[in-house]
Amino acid sequence: MTEKIVNDEAAFISDVLRSEAEAITRLAVRISRDSPDSLDFTKAVDLICACDGHLVVSGMGKSGLIGTKLSATFASLGQPSHFVHPAEAVHGDLGRIRSNDVVLLLSYSGETEELLNFAAILKADGVAGIAISKHAQTNLAKISTVHISLGDIEEACPLNLAPTATTATMLAAGDALALAVARRRNFKADDFHKIHPGGMLGIGLRPVIEALRFQVGKNLTCVALTATMKSALQSCGDGRRSGALMVVDSHGRLAGILTDGDVRRLINQFGAAALEKPIADCMTKHPRCLPAQSLVRDAVRMIRELRVDELPVVDTDGKPIGLIDIQDLIALKVVRD
Repeated sequence: MTEKIVNDEAAFISDVLRSEAEAITRLAVRISRDSPDSLDFTKAVDLICACDGHLVVSGMGKSGLIGTKLSATFASLGQPSHFVHPAEAVHGDLGRIRSNDVVLLLSYSGETEELLNFAAILKADGVAGIAISKHAQTNLAKISTVHISLGDIEEACPLNLAPTATTATMLAAGDALALAVARRRNFKADDFHKIHPGGMLGIGLRPVIEALRFQVGKNLTCVALTATMKSALQSCGDGRRSGALMVVDSHGRLAGILTDGDVRRLINQFGAAALEKPIADCMTKHPRCLPAQSLVRDAVRMIRELRVDELPVVDTDGKPIGLIDIQDLIALKVVRD
């Protein structure tokens, strides 16, 4: 490929991304406080929050694919949801929908025949519907309980044919709706963890104390601030140990930390005489530490930020309860070796 072709292609890709971003930005600008568009979003949030059944999502073609993703997003944020294909609905899948459900109908044109037929049946059955289409004059908007307008959007496709900017905006609008519902319901990280117990998201939301391999009173010894290097190292024993010593004051509060790397540097600098030094003169004083209520993701963030291999975990009084080691996080696969 010549440099000219590469540059032209990069410019084209940049234009596509800019077109999609601008379409979303225009919608965001329209959703200003007390505007009719913002009130439509609020009505949609009201309807979903009042729903004691499922949020059923439906759409044809690319809108259907967007709908599948949005259904998964709502479910991940605590709103039970599933997708129903509008063409399959009239061949038995109407049985998946109950009168206490709310249906989210997606069609940019608002004139998709299969979706209109589906929406008409739902309306006759008294099922509330939220429609997302380009404007309030579409037939889909007219038969829905609540309608969200995306506005007139030119596709990023040079032919103005392939759904691109329209689907990107529809996805963004659906995500905003899902997050607004979660916010209204005061959906917290603990709620998210209950729904995402597996994978990186679930692991990151686990309490850090569940990941502690080295715990005070079990396999981790704290040494007194008055100890020498020699007595501190002897207190660790010969068995499996952590890569750092935690030093506590007379009240049992964390005063410092001494890592294996610190010990090596001291031996290289002072030789055997390093063992006679007070540990208070050799440790890192007042190290950064994690509160016991922290999450695994907090440990990952701090270890990356500080570029350290060990972090003390302390209780509300500042007394150490354990040590999180980078190897523990590697074992959980939340950081790489």
